[in-house]
Amino acid sequence: MSNSIELKIENNIAYITLNRPEVFNSFNREMALRLQSTLDACETNEAVRAIVLSGNGKAFCAGQDLKEVTSPELNPGFKKILEEHYNPIILRIRNIEKPIIGAINGVAAGAGANIALACDIVVANEKASFIQAFSLIGLIPDSAGTFFLPRLIGFQKASALAMLGDKVNAEEAERLGMIYKYVSSEDFEDTVKTLALKLANMPTKALGLIKKTFNQSLTNTLEEQLALESKHQIEAASTSDYNEGVTAFMEKRKPNFKGR
Repeated sequence: MSNSIELKIENNIAYITLNRPEVFNSFNREMALRLQSTLDACETNEAVRAIVLSGNGKAFCAGQDLKEVTSPELNPGFKKILEEHYNPIILRIRNIEKPIIGAINGVAAGAGANIALACDIVVANEKASFIQAFSLIGLIPDSAGTFFLPRLIGFQKASALAMLGDKVNAEEAERLGMIYKYVSSEDFEDTVKTLALKLANMPTKALGLIKKTFNQSLTNTLEEQLALESKHQIEAASTSDYNEGVTAFMEKRKPNFKGR
């Protein structure tokens, strides 16, 4: 059985690692389907309260494995690649009601860059870079790149990066608002673990509702968003974690959230 996706669960954190380092973690069909099933398993596992998505080796993900799409025997075709590989991955990342950290350890190119940008919080190694490499081979950004990138950094800058295929280093990505932050290579692993542990010990139901509410803000009117905030706030206020948070505040102690 292929080990293209590694999963380790520790301290209520699921560490998912793309594991095809010999091809810079580029996606073939097998890896794309395994990532989907791994995300599904993390979604239903109550022991998982935060997810970290990273890559093994020098790269986070170089996008699509071009050897697959140029092989007469292996090529699934772009319709299948998009509708069965990347689109379902993006939808899972956005719809799982648990925080997902994109821990970008190296280059994130093409679909790899846009999978990274779909995560809730993106932390990049100082050696990482982001490339909308599609136009360089005559394609357009997919994997929701045309959706998230303009919203993160603005229409003009996103259009230029998509058309020119410029490489954006980690420092510039933070400056543009493309990612949460970049950190030194020495501090990268510890920073990611500390952030993931913090999220895993927070009120998980509220974090999931924040994610759902932000998702719908991308298309809602102001009136619709206010109504949605009311709905989800009432839901959050009915959780055990809310009661624990208020009680801990009144008692001047650290809350012990259970994710319920």
